[in-house]
Amino acid sequence: MQRFNPTVSAASDQPWPVRVAWGVGSLVAFLLFWEVLALVIHHRHLPTPTVVFAAMAREFASGELTYHIGMTLFRVVIAFVFAMSIGSAIGIVMGRNGRIDQFFDTWLVLFLNLPALVIIILCYVWFGRTEVAAIIAVAVNKLPNVAVTVREGARALSRDLAEMAHMYRFGWWKTLRHVTLPQLAPYFLASARTGLSLVWKIVLVVELLGRSDGVGFQLSTYFHLFDVSMILAYALAFIAVVQLIEFGILQPIAARVNRWRR
Repeated sequence: MQRFNPTVSAASDQPWPVRVAWGVGSLVAFLLFWEVLALVIHHRHLPTPTVVFAAMAREFASGELTYHIGMTLFRVVIAFVFAMSIGSAIGIVMGRNGRIDQFFDTWLVLFLNLPALVIIILCYVWFGRTEVAAIIAVAVNKLPNVAVTVREGARALSRDLAEMAHMYRFGWWKTLRHVTLPQLAPYFLASARTGLSLVWKIVLVVELLGRSDGVGFQLSTYFHLFDVSMILAYALAFIAVVQLIEFGILQPIAARVNRWRR
C-alpha cells in the first residue's frame, strides 16, 4: 500500500508568494543555464538570452512585435469563441440524446483524428487564402475536442437535481442557470484551458501557410533567413502573452467556478 506523503499535498497549499518565488527561481536557473550553454557552444544558431531579448526589444520598439502578436491574438479569440460556442452546443445535444450521440459519434471520431494540416490546406483550397478560411480552419480543428469534453459533462448531469428543479417549477431559464450550467462549468473550463493551448499552436501553422501577418508568418520569414534569435524572440514573446492570459484570466475564473466545491 502506498503511504500518504504530507509534503506532496502541502506543496499546493503554499502561499502564492512562495509558489511565485519557486517559479521565478526555476526560470532564472533555466536562463542562466541557457546563457552558459550558448557561450560555451558559441554558435550563431544558439544565441544567448541577452541577444534574444535585445532582438525582442527592437521589434517591440518598432511596433512590429505588438502588431503581429495582436493579429495572432485576434485570430485566436475569434476561432476560440466560435469553437467553444458550436462545440459546447453539439456536446450538450449529444450528451442528452442517445440516438443523436450514436449517429454522430463516428463523425466526431473522424474529425478528432483528422490531421490539423489537412483541414488547414482544404480550407485554403476551398475558401482561398482569406481571413475567414484561416479562422474556420482553426475553429474546426478545436471544435471536436470541445464537443467530446462537454458531452461527458452532459452525460453526467444529475437527474435528481433536474427532477427537483421540475418539482419546484424553476422553468427552463432558472434550471439552466442554477442547475445545468454549474454542473457543466468544470467541463467548459477544461475545454477552454486545453483549447487555448491547442488553438494558438494551430493559428501559427495557419499563419505560416497562408497569411501575411501574425507570429506564424514572422516565424516563417525568419526561418528562411536562418535568424534563430528573431524566431526565439517572437516565440518567447507570444508564450509570455499566453501565460498572462492563463494566470490572469483562466485561473481566476477556475478558482471562482470551483469555489462552491470547497
